[in-house]
Amino acid sequence: MPTSDLPPGERGRGHRTHRKWSARRITAALVASVILVAAVAALVDVVAVRAGRPAAAWRRHLADELATRPLDDVWMLTGAAVAAAVGVWLIVLALTPGQRRWLPLRSPVGCPRLRAFLDRDGAAGLLRDAAIRVPGVSAARVLVGRHRVKARADVRFRDPQRVKDDLTAVLGEERDQLALARPPRIVVQVRRRTD
Repeated sequence: MPTSDLPPGERGRGHRTHRKWSARRITAALVASVILVAAVAALVDVVAVRAGRPAAAWRRHLADELATRPLDDVWMLTGAAVAAAVGVWLIVLALTPGQRRWLPLRSPVGCPRLRAFLDRDGAAGLLRDAAIRVPGVSAARVLVGRHRVKARADVRFRDPQRVKDDLTAVLGEERDQLALARPPRIVVQVRRRTD
C-alpha cells in the first residue's frame, strides 16, 4: 500500500527494508582461485622437500629476495601498497551491500520479512512520465539516486517558476506512490525552450 494511502498515524510505522546484498560471485571466485593456486603450489613444494627433493627454484628465489631486500626498497613498498589496497577493497566489498541499482520498498506493517525492490531505471521512467504530464513541460529527464531525484525539464509555455512548483508537487506525489523505504529528496531544474 502506498504511504500516501495510509492513515496519518500509520505512515511511519511500516518496517524499513535494507538494500539488497550482492552475492559477488565473480570476486569471490577470483579470490578463491588465486588462493587455491598459491596454496596448491606451496603444498606441492613442501611435500617435495619432505620427500627429499630440493625446494623449487621459485620458492628459493622468493625466500632470498624477501631476506635480502631492505624494507624501504621500492618493490617492497609497491608490493605492500598493492596488498593493502586489495585487502581494503575486499573488506569494503564484504561490508557493503552492493546492488546499488535496486531501491528497497517499504514492507507492509504486518509482514516485516516481506521484501521488495524497485529498479532505479524503472522508478526514473515512472517519474519522467509523471513529469511529462505537467502542463508546460515539453521534455523531461529524471535520474534517480539513493538520496536524490534530479529532474530537468524543458518549458515551452507558462511561467517557469510555476511549472517548477507544479513539477515538484507532482514528482513528490509520484515518489510517495512508489512506497520507497527511504524516499529520496527531489531536486527540480527547469529551463525555457524557445526553439
